[in-house]
Amino acid sequence: MNLTRAEARERADLIAVDSYEVELDLTRGDRVFGTTTAVKFTATPGSSTFIDAVTDAVQSVTLNGRELDPAEVSDGIRIQLPDLAADNELLVVSEAPYMNTGEGLHRFVDPVDHEVYLYTQFEVPDSRRMFAVFEQPDLKASFTFTVIAPSHWDVISNSPTPVAVETIPGTDGGARSVWEFAPTPRLSSYVTALIAGPYQSVRSEVVSAGGKVTPLGVFARKSLMQYLDADNIFELTRQGFEFFEAQFGCPYPFEKYDQLFVPEFNAGAMENAGAVTILEGYVFRSKVTDAQVERRAITVLHELAHMWFGDLVTMRWWNDLWLNESFAEYMSHLAAVENTRFDRAWTTFASVEKSWAYRQDQLPTTHPIFAEINDLEDVEVNFDGITYAKGASVLRQLVAWVGPEEFMAGVREYFRKHAWQNTELSDLMAELEKASGRDLDQWGRLWLETAGVNTLKPELAVGGDGTISSFAILQSATDSQPTIRPHRLAVGFYNLTAAGKLERVHREELDVDGARTEVPSLAGLAQPDLILLNDDDLAYAKVRLDPKSLATATAHLKDFSQSLPRTLVWGSAWDAARDGETPARRYVELILANIAEESDSSVIQVQLRQLATTLNFYVAPEHKEATAVAAADRLWELASGVPAGSDAQLQFVKSYALLARSAGQLDTVSGLLEGGRTLEGLAVDQDLRWELITSLVAGGRAGQETIDAELGHDNTATGQNAAALAKAAIPTPEAKAAAWDSIVVKGELSNALQGSAVSGFTRVLDTSLLEPYAEKYFDAVPGIVKERTHALAQQIVVGLYPAQLTTQATVDRTDEFLAALPEDGAALRRMMLENRDGVARALRARQADV
Repeated sequence: MNLTRAEARERADLIAVDSYEVELDLTRGDRVFGTTTAVKFTATPGSSTFIDAVTDAVQSVTLNGRELDPAEVSDGIRIQLPDLAADNELLVVSEAPYMNTGEGLHRFVDPVDHEVYLYTQFEVPDSRRMFAVFEQPDLKASFTFTVIAPSHWDVISNSPTPVAVETIPGTDGGARSVWEFAPTPRLSSYVTALIAGPYQSVRSEVVSAGGKVTPLGVFARKSLMQYLDADNIFELTRQGFEFFEAQFGCPYPFEKYDQLFVPEFNAGAMENAGAVTILEGYVFRSKVTDAQVERRAITVLHELAHMWFGDLVTMRWWNDLWLNESFAEYMSHLAAVENTRFDRAWTTFASVEKSWAYRQDQLPTTHPIFAEINDLEDVEVNFDGITYAKGASVLRQLVAWVGPEEFMAGVREYFRKHAWQNTELSDLMAELEKASGRDLDQWGRLWLETAGVNTLKPELAVGGDGTISSFAILQSATDSQPTIRPHRLAVGFYNLTAAGKLERVHREELDVDGARTEVPSLAGLAQPDLILLNDDDLAYAKVRLDPKSLATATAHLKDFSQSLPRTLVWGSAWDAARDGETPARRYVELILANIAEESDSSVIQVQLRQLATTLNFYVAPEHKEATAVAAADRLWELASGVPAGSDAQLQFVKSYALLARSAGQLDTVSGLLEGGRTLEGLAVDQDLRWELITSLVAGGRAGQETIDAELGHDNTATGQNAAALAKAAIPTPEAKAAAWDSIVVKGELSNALQGSAVSGFTRVLDTSLLEPYAEKYFDAVPGIVKERTHALAQQIVVGLYPAQLTTQATVDRTDEFLAALPEDGAALRRMMLENRDGVARALRARQADV
């Protein structure tokens, strides 16, 4: 299933693709579909190559009128093409399997009405699961899809949906129709798409600045349409169109723009040209946090940005995947701040994206942003915090370095020169250098070709009268990643006002370079109550506070008048706890003392997640139970004290249910579920009911009978996933054995159900339930990686790792496993190294929790 970069280069040197005509028959039952591909391409005469095609059976292969024996040229993954002409026509007739893994052509049956829904997910290498294709991004072509499907379905692809023409009934007597789509512009195959089934839709349009009218569509399954907030999606889409067309100096490049909420999706969304697929968890059927609403908005804008950067102009090879994703991530947050109501998106970026980046960049598997991608297996494990979050953070630093106007001027010229083509990083950097006048060669080497995160801290001398006599910024790096980098950043001075608020009184923006940067402009100023390096979060670096600033932050974290500086201090505190520089219980106290005053929903969400991580992994074992009980009690106090119906109330209750363990706490959860305990403004809706039930199940207060009864009331896709999680969380040896058998041994679950079961299996209050599975895990994972698709294997390798058995024995067993791993197990090695690092870090943090 792999493809090396060397193979891709060789194939690109030999051939150029003109067009594909793909005919799909979706009426052949529930296991396979018919797929016929006609390809026109040129080649070096007399050369040979191959086309990618993951098939169940190949009926015929015809090359330039010559029949090739499928048994000789096809192995189910590739089809060999010998003795090519200058101009070639290839016809492949085959059948391919439907998938239930979220890869290729995924098939889902709605438990509500038993209707079938299909969608594709092709990034990275999975368009070959639907049709024969030269699967690499630099072999762009035009695609024409013809689809045979049940007549009551809707069929959506990159081109506008044509009028269906009824044809002869299927073998089951059901009505069938044919949809003949117009050819697409030249695209990479991974951004083509097919979505089919009885999807329902809402239609609208957007008018561009030049007067172009683009049809818009929002789609979901029939059973979800009552919850679809299409007006919100359309509003965000129009705001995105307006912003991106103005910034990019280029109109939206496709004929229409559809957004389709699809089931059992592995990612947040996918930038298929003109037919974006989105995780249907973003169709909210219950009350959700403001953080989730904002995340959906960022996702909508992220995928829209890809229509230009990714689809119109596409990377030549996957080593520029980071640029594709980082650009969309940066632009989505910029658009949110400047052209939507989500004007605190940079706070979210600092809290969510950057914390992810810092965590990933301190793993032993960290890599340069511009990573060497030798094959497709390298790509699949590089959808990580470096590719998305660090890349976007460094792009933001690049914007500060060259200037916002200069950056956009370079981007506009980039789109003008390279529309419908493939590019490399150097093409963009050349335009940015021309627009800014800055030489970016050294900057690029230091930031893009090296790994690791720097730490910045202030060094200041203060006179007896409180005046700063000298000020310097010290930069350090780790021994393993020793690069010292240039930074464009701001230094903020904050003082407490008479009203008790921390407000900025001075800001200094400057270039920092080298291990020590003197800042003479700050000499002569009075020492403030708090000094914040990297104010406004322009740079990518960990920040430490001087002693006075740390004391002020600890006592007055909640008193910042703005959310972003408070978030940066939150981040600094988390770094210190995670690095074992401060005791974990002190971090727990900091959260619980300040979080009720936090105004940003995403920050609350992140802090509560980090609270759970700290309690589970970083608090010393002898204090773990008492600290967790006290933390849950405090969360209930906070939930009872914040405004009724507020976002904070909902988040505190959810976190309380996650942490509840004492008899009194489980009584409270039971009371909330049954109605005997209430909080003013809190609606115990269906999704919250499942969270409360799972809390009771994990605590031993409820079991399979309760789960079955609730599923009887909520036999939906969401309900089935929640039930799978709760079932796997039953705290008995028998339940854990059954869950392990379904996940690891049988391996028949869909991607969504397996993910839920994995989460439930590890949801334990008593970690001894997991001890019998530690050795079973190490025995099983090599076979899992070999036999399952990447998406399913990664869920198991990461999700079932015995991290909660946080002992040196777990580290030692992992080392033993790694030592025996063969050289060709690079993807598994990387995942296992990251697993190991989590436990090793937890052990260091526990030692510091004194």
